[in-house]
Amino acid sequence: MSLLHLSFYSTFTLSALGLAFHRTHLVSALLCLESMMLALYLALSAWPVTAQSPSSTLTPMLMLAFSACEAGTGLAMLVASTRTHGSDHLHNLNLLQC
Repeated sequence: MSLLHLSFYSTFTLSALGLAFHRTHLVSALLCLESMMLALYLALSAWPVTAQSPSSTLTPMLMLAFSACEAGTGLAMLVASTRTHGSDHLHNLNLLQC
């Protein structure tokens, strides 16, 4: 395994562990999700270079677009939760269920 692959895997793993263990604030959960998506984007972008094969750049661009949609939705949830409950704690999101 090359150093490049190890750095992508470790970045993704550390982000997933951060998402699993630091679940108090919505901002920290969104930051961990964004770092996971960034690690996936970098891995998908660097894969054709390391494999020395021509590949389409459509997949990383689609994933980047979905990541931007996820960030916008998460920030909208953050603003709505902060306006209604006064904080961004994740236990407040249980109150938003129908």
